Amino acid sequence: MANTILTATAVTREALRVLHQKLNFVGTITRDYDDSFGRQGAKVGDTLKIRMPNQYAVRTGPTLGTAGTDSTETSVDLKVQTQKGVDLNFSSYELTLALDDFSERILEPAMSVLAANIEADAMTMYRDVYNQADNQTLPATFAKILAGRKTLVDNLAPLSGRTCNLNTQDNVDLVDALKGLFNDQTTVAKQNREGFMGRTAGFDFMENTLWPSHVRSTGSGYLVNGAGQTGANLAVNTGTNPLKQGDVFILPGVFRVHPETKQLTSVQQQFVLTADYAGGAGSLAISPAIVTSGPAQNVSASPASAATLGFSGAASSTYGISMAYQKGAFAFATADLLIPNGVDFACREVFDGVSMRIVRQYDINGDKFPCRLDVLYGFKTIRPQLACRLANR
Repeated sequence: MANTILTATAVTREALRVLHQKLNFVGTITRDYDDSFGRQGAKVGDTLKIRMPNQYAVRTGPTLGTAGTDSTETSVDLKVQTQKGVDLNFSSYELTLALDDFSERILEPAMSVLAANIEADAMTMYRDVYNQADNQTLPATFAKILAGRKTLVDNLAPLSGRTCNLNTQDNVDLVDALKGLFNDQTTVAKQNREGFMGRTAGFDFMENTLWPSHVRSTGSGYLVNGAGQTGANLAVNTGTNPLKQGDVFILPGVFRVHPETKQLTSVQQQFVLTADYAGGAGSLAISPAIVTSGPAQNVSASPASAATLGFSGAASSTYGISMAYQKGAFAFATADLLIPNGVDFACREVFDGVSMRIVRQYDINGDKFPCRLDVLYGFKTIRPQLACRLANR
């Protein structure tokens, strides 16, 4: 049977199918906001404000209280402003191939490199996550996976949509020990994600080669400057050497409270630096913000004056990062790129929350079809408490 020249729609759909299969981190986080960027007559520009759930205080007794009666809504900004693409150059002969041949020879390698770059971008969100199961210098263990699971449970992460996404070293350390625990679930297998290993302990287990390592800063000796501090900035009055975004630390005497009852727990609250810090006395940008009372309370007390910041990992050490998370921790969105006129063909398709555009033109001198495939996207950590970093060797 003679081959049929491939159409723009066929090429775009096949490219999206291959890309979808390779996005095993982006494919397991929230992708519900794309329609907001493409709504006709009500486009939001490049930024969407995502409302966070309201929190309220509970009173005891019949008397109406004043605390917590006002609703204070908070939001985070999701910006769609990163454009990445792959440029191809087809010959007339290549465009007469069967779709399977075309996909294997041309789209598969093109989508592999595009997916890797998109995933690597999105994985920088690990630096926003303050919960961490510390196991630096040691091989990953199932006990540490369960410690990450406990963190998600303690933070009221929904039971569905949980993933444990491992770097390759952690996978080596864990997969042999866990292989008897994985069970075949056809509903999960239908996702058809590369790196999918199986399901156990309430997680879909994935492997991904792109998780970055974290290099802990050289900073040390930092002390809290003044008691009673709250908010997303922490004043320090001493310390040497710079600190890095993504460094995790604890504060003596500052414990996590239950998200709903506000009862004290025995777990020290972890914090993360949200920006690089040059060193010395000043103010650190941290997450979560310190809140000691009211509906949004997350810790038992403010740190004491002169309390020493206890950083995870040895100074200058490098450790691997894997991630246990519920899909609501992170968001990824794409926007529909404009379809131009006056070209050989152009098409835009959306598959599982990812919008891709293809544009092709004809070069009469070389009998070639220069072609571009583009994705316009953005990502944001929206509820970091629903994720836990797994720090291993």
